[in-house]
Amino acid sequence: MTIANFADLLQAARQQPDPQRLLFVFARAELPEDATEDEARRFASGLGGALAPIMFVDKKIDEINSFADLVEESRHTGQTWDMVFVGCLGGRGGREPGDDEAQHGLETMVKSVQMGQFSHLLAYRANGEQVAFS
Repeated sequence: MTIANFADLLQAARQQPDPQRLLFVFARAELPEDATEDEARRFASGLGGALAPIMFVDKKIDEINSFADLVEESRHTGQTWDMVFVGCLGGRGGREPGDDEAQHGLETMVKSVQMGQFSHLLAYRANGEQVAFS
């Protein structure tokens, strides 16, 4: 199945034979301290910068119905974000992944985002647009 949007992701997760947990790492675009003047100009115009993780959460598949729900829940944290990275953690033998597995998966995702290695994750802007990294 091709995942072209968040609704496709939810549908694909619900169709898996074992229960799934969705892992979310929210990131904000920031200008690195060692940025050049050109990079600072580009950043000021809405381009470039580095994505820094600011919060994360896992959700059982029955705890989320839409991207709008995710955005609304994130607003209650008081944190603004530019991008959310999404991973999926599959259960085994009809059992959903445990809390420790989810925590480990989230920690791994945070490290990946910090290192700029996130092409293996799905990513969405705050407006719901899916982003592809190469």
